[in-house]
Amino acid sequence: MKDIYGCIKRALITEKSNQVKQAANQVVFEVHPEANKIEIKNAVQQLFNVKVTSVNVMHYEGKRKRVGRYTGKKPNWKKAVVTLQKGQTIEFFEGV
Repeated sequence: MKDIYGCIKRALITEKSNQVKQAANQVVFEVHPEANKIEIKNAVQQLFNVKVTSVNVMHYEGKRKRVGRYTGKKPNWKKAVVTLQKGQTIEFFEGV
């Protein structure tokens, strides 16, 4: 992964991610499955102009789905929890 725009797919905005954001100054992203911690850290720092202290990643297996007699599978995906330095924030929907 060389492209910082391909590394981070989207921000995950859920109840749990909002709680972690307020309690521990962490932000949650869905990232490219082949991206490593160093690439994720560099991408967040360059895209949002913040300082990152640590990155934790989790791999998720895609769920099995069926429609009638046909079975399929959703793709596997990867989640990254990025811890920011004190005083640093990333604003998503504040003020809306």
